[in-house]
Amino acid sequence: MRSKTTTPSLQYSNTPSLLSDRKVFLGSIVSLIVFAWLVLWLWGRSPYGRYLSHEQLGEIGLDGASSLFWAITLYVAGWTLMTVAMMLPTVLPLLEIFRRLVAQRPERAQLVALLIIGYLGVWAGFGIVAHCADWVLHEVVERSSWLEANAWVIGVGTLLVAGGFQFSRLKYRCLDKCRAPLSFVMEHWRGRHDRRNAFVLGIHHGIFCVGCCWALMLLMFGVGVGNVGWMLGLGAMMAIEKNLPWGRKLSVPLGVALLVCGALIASNHLWTGIT
Repeated sequence: MRSKTTTPSLQYSNTPSLLSDRKVFLGSIVSLIVFAWLVLWLWGRSPYGRYLSHEQLGEIGLDGASSLFWAITLYVAGWTLMTVAMMLPTVLPLLEIFRRLVAQRPERAQLVALLIIGYLGVWAGFGIVAHCADWVLHEVVERSSWLEANAWVIGVGTLLVAGGFQFSRLKYRCLDKCRAPLSFVMEHWRGRHDRRNAFVLGIHHGIFCVGCCWALMLLMFGVGVGNVGWMLGLGAMMAIEKNLPWGRKLSVPLGVALLVCGALIASNHLWTGIT
C-alpha cells in the first residue's frame, strides 16, 4: 500500500511553552550575531587585524607551510564571522519559519543548528574560493608594473561587476527564492531523516543566497574584509532586498549607484592621468 505523504504544518500556537521557545531562539540568534560583530570589531583593532584585510594577503604565509596554514585558517575564521554578522540577519524569517515547523520535536534545537551550519558552510566555501582568487590576483598584480601603478582598476572592476549583476536574471531568480522563505521550506523540507534534511535545507538556501549576494560580498575585498562600516551598509542592503515587501525594488537603484560610482572613480583617474 502506498504511504500517504503529509504536508508539514507550522506551529503558530501562542502557548507559554512555544512563546518561551521563541524568546530563547531569538535571543540566541541575536546574541550570536552581536557576538560576531563584537569579535570582528575587537579583532580589527588587535595586532592580528591584518588577517581581516585583503591588502596584505600577498605578504602573509610566505615563511613556510605552517605559516600559510594558519594565515588561511585565520582568513576563513574572519570570513565566517563576517558571514554570521552580515548574512545571518537576512535569513531570520526562514529560521523562524523552520523553528515553528519543528517546534514539537525533541531535537528541534539540533535541527535549527544544523540548518544554520549548512547555510554558513556554503558561505564559508564561497569565502575560501574568493580568498584564493584574491591571492591569485595579488600575485598577478605583483608581476605587472602597470597593474601595480593602476591598482584602482581592480576596485572599479569589482564595482562594475557588482553593479551589472544587479540587473541579471540569476540575481532575480535567486532573490525571489530568498524572498519566499515559507515556500522554500515547504519545497525542500522532507520531514524524514530530519538531521540530514535540516543540514541539506541550509545548504540549499545558502546556495541561493550566494547566488543572490555574491557580487555584493566581493565588494568587501575592495574595502577590506574587516571594514565594519561597509559591512553594516552592505548587510543592511541585502537584508532589505531579501526581507522587506518593497526590497526587490532596491536592486535596480543599487545597481545604478554601483555602476555610477565605478564610472566616476574611473573617470577621475583617467582625467588625472591625462592632466
